[in-house]
Amino acid sequence: MRLLHDNVLVLPSLAEEKTKGGIIIPSTAKEKPTKGKIVGVGPGIKDEEMVLKEGDIVLYGKYSGREITYDDQNYILLKQSDILCILD
Repeated sequence: MRLLHDNVLVLPSLAEEKTKGGIIIPSTAKEKPTKGKIVGVGPGIKDEEMVLKEGDIVLYGKYSGREITYDDQNYILLKQSDILCILD
């Protein structure tokens, strides 16, 4: 997959399983992850340099981006501006 413009492909971290009083919350009720690893970046756009790179661990907005499936793997496709921070 070759990304264009300022698009970023993120492999989201798994949602943490939470329990309350011994009850396991189903996967449909788990919080959407907001942390992930960048697995692909586009070249950037004319007015904004691409500062992200493959391998960066990032935080992004809870409802940002678009969920896609590629080669049986789920990813989040975001714009560089949707990334909140890079974790060191």
